[in-house]
Amino acid sequence: MSDETLASRTEAVRDRYRTTLGTVPAGVQDRLRLAQEFGRLPTEEALAALRHIVLTGNPLGARVQQLVHFGQLLALGRAHPARIHARGALHAGAEIADLLGVAETALITAGVPAYALGTEIIAELPPHGGG
Repeated sequence: MSDETLASRTEAVRDRYRTTLGTVPAGVQDRLRLAQEFGRLPTEEALAALRHIVLTGNPLGARVQQLVHFGQLLALGRAHPARIHARGALHAGAEIADLLGVAETALITAGVPAYALGTEIIAELPPHGGG
């Protein structure tokens, strides 16, 4: 495979992340670099395709999907990806109040640590969800 083809395919994977999150997370950039280096780009393409199907073809829509991701990641205590999906929810049209509602739901389903993580993440965001 030519370097140009490899670069084009890699950029297509990045574009899928930009569509759903507004950015390409650093961890994805690292995975893509390794995939290119070791000839494993098809794995990342398959993952991005599945993600795209689940997120864009889902009856919940992009905004609700990102809010669900945020809540699930709070419940799991996964701070870094929860931050990514909080920003992704804002990118998809959610408001700060929506994120707070998710954090409050996490209080009931996963306890004070999940709620505290959610409010910590929300407090770090711009007040009107921009940026």
